[in-house]
Amino acid sequence: MARDPRHDILFEPLRIGPVTARNRFYQVPHCTGMGWQYPRMLAAMRGMKAEGGWAVVCTEYNSIHPSSDDLPHPYASLWDDSDVRANALMTEAVHDHGALAGAELWYGGASANNLYSRLPTMDIRSVPNAKGHPVQSRVMDKTDIRNLRRWHRQAALRARQAGFDIVYVYATHTYLLANFLNPRINTRSDEYGGSLENRTRLIRELIEETQDAVGDRCAVAVRFSADAEIGEDGRPILGDRREMFEMLANLPDLWDINIADYSLEMGVSRFVKEAALEPYMAWVKTVTDKPVVTVGRFTSPDTMVSQIRRGITDFIGAARPSIADPFLPRKIEEGDLSAIRECIGCNVCYASDSIGVPLRCTQNPTMGEEWRQGWHPEIIPARTGDERVLIVGAGPAGLEAARALGARGYAVMLAEAGRELGGRVRREAALPGMSEYIRVRDYREQQLLGLPNVEVFRDSRMGADDVFAVEADHVAIATGARWRADRFDGETYVPVAEGAAAGRVLTADDIMDGRLPEGPVVVFDGDGYYLGGVIAERLRAAGLPVTLVTPADGVSPWASYTSERARIQTRLVALGIGIETGRVLARFDGRAALLECVYGGAERSLAAEHVVMVTARRPADALFHEIAGRAGAEGLPFTLARIGDCEAPAIIAAAVHAGHRYARELGRAVDPDRPLRHDRVDVAAPAPEAAAR
Repeated sequence: MARDPRHDILFEPLRIGPVTARNRFYQVPHCTGMGWQYPRMLAAMRGMKAEGGWAVVCTEYNSIHPSSDDLPHPYASLWDDSDVRANALMTEAVHDHGALAGAELWYGGASANNLYSRLPTMDIRSVPNAKGHPVQSRVMDKTDIRNLRRWHRQAALRARQAGFDIVYVYATHTYLLANFLNPRINTRSDEYGGSLENRTRLIRELIEETQDAVGDRCAVAVRFSADAEIGEDGRPILGDRREMFEMLANLPDLWDINIADYSLEMGVSRFVKEAALEPYMAWVKTVTDKPVVTVGRFTSPDTMVSQIRRGITDFIGAARPSIADPFLPRKIEEGDLSAIRECIGCNVCYASDSIGVPLRCTQNPTMGEEWRQGWHPEIIPARTGDERVLIVGAGPAGLEAARALGARGYAVMLAEAGRELGGRVRREAALPGMSEYIRVRDYREQQLLGLPNVEVFRDSRMGADDVFAVEADHVAIATGARWRADRFDGETYVPVAEGAAAGRVLTADDIMDGRLPEGPVVVFDGDGYYLGGVIAERLRAAGLPVTLVTPADGVSPWASYTSERARIQTRLVALGIGIETGRVLARFDGRAALLECVYGGAERSLAAEHVVMVTARRPADALFHEIAGRAGAEGLPFTLARIGDCEAPAIIAAAVHAGHRYARELGRAVDPDRPLRHDRVDVAAPAPEAAAR
């Protein structure tokens, strides 16, 4: 396929100080849940992006000193020569594919945890830890500032030694350098506080010292916020940011611009759409001649071109789109737009770092598996035999299994009971704000159109006799799961209603099927992720009085990992939805819901004509068990597996991964005792004796 000439501008080389990016695609620094703990996994993942056409591939936040430690949130580090060697794995992987490698030097201040290093954090003032740990920072004096400058310079030199081409001065996201710029925080009375010139002094010194140390070979980038404080979405509050920027405008080789509100910059698609930072970026390129990069969860090449031609940015910055499709630039370059796996904005990638585990992605099941499983997002081994595969169920697991098996060359039959493909993603995407989730289905359905060896049978509900009649060599049951009408009390599932009242207990599936209740409704959210809030919003949109009840101390607690919990609660409040936290739904008699406090058991009654349970799901595995039960002494005439929610209900990303794993492993011997490689420090060789303390 030929590239659309309208997109040619995206592939123009662009100079950044002493180095040149081969095109305008720039993977900005982003967390991975890997950091210094998993250097081989990290290098393989970053290298894959370079192979996919990204001109610049950056690290996550890269600590310059042990007094800036963020565990349990994984981060990179440049503390010593061992870190140089570990980071070199990444730069070599990136350079092998002709891309530039960038290192974001980081010092956390009061936002660092230091739970690993156990050193006191230091900041402008002694303030509580930003993440809520019961510690405070110590106050920096001028000796500390001199030490910081030295550590930063040493880290820059290590970055150059490791092979990085771009070195960052990181002055945003509420970390230490951002605090020096903030007039409310920086109340120092010396030359580093007070006036605008004084508050920018340390940033200027670090830029100049980094240029002096590595500027002959490395570009120096600055990460900077375009606005001063969080306000209404799309309405920037600039404060003195423009004047501050003007003072520094032409010092670095590149500006990486973001904003004060991380929940907007990193917003989920339910609340934030593509190119959301444009109102904040409008003034930046009018002030500097240096190249600028920003993000916007860009997946449309037409939007990318528009951003460049209208002078919003020079580079197309991306974190999440580069995770969903590491080959996004190459597909645009080759004109293969239908093959792009568009980011759905679910932020499961971000949750990985929040939890402290390696990166994963709903759209891209190979993300994080490049080294330990050897998975490639665009290449999959050919089939091992001339065999036929039947997949029952075309939800996220079944669709991905069919797509990947088809790409391997297997003859695949995909049977779906209904007319529409997509399973749970089709149903959830119809709920308020969830439309971009349909991309999970659309990408896979589009790919199946190009695989003549994959047959899709709609309106084809399969029974056990039907499965045997197909005479396939392999059968995968991907029939999903259904939401339960009871709740889990920590030990067992318990009903909340009996008799006639049980008929007024609905589930999330009932609402998605179009069955709406009457009168006041209680939504009991024992799941704790996004769906309880979305179901409440759907019912409120139908004009019903709604109260959301949760045993947690706040709504959607798991959504804090995806950075959306606060926005969910704000939305519910704005819609007039009642919220009851720290309570379980003990009983429902058809007229009222009895709520029990999780702290002591105090009870209160809430008028309700219906309740909707969003608690747990029951695997739809009856077909699997019926087939398995027919196995005779010689077993079944085909291999049988269950995948996705049918096996173990989980998030959509887990279902897609399960389908992909099934496709990868079919016909391949997998050691159940060692299913994947373990990236860790090899202690086979004796370590040198620790120095006496």
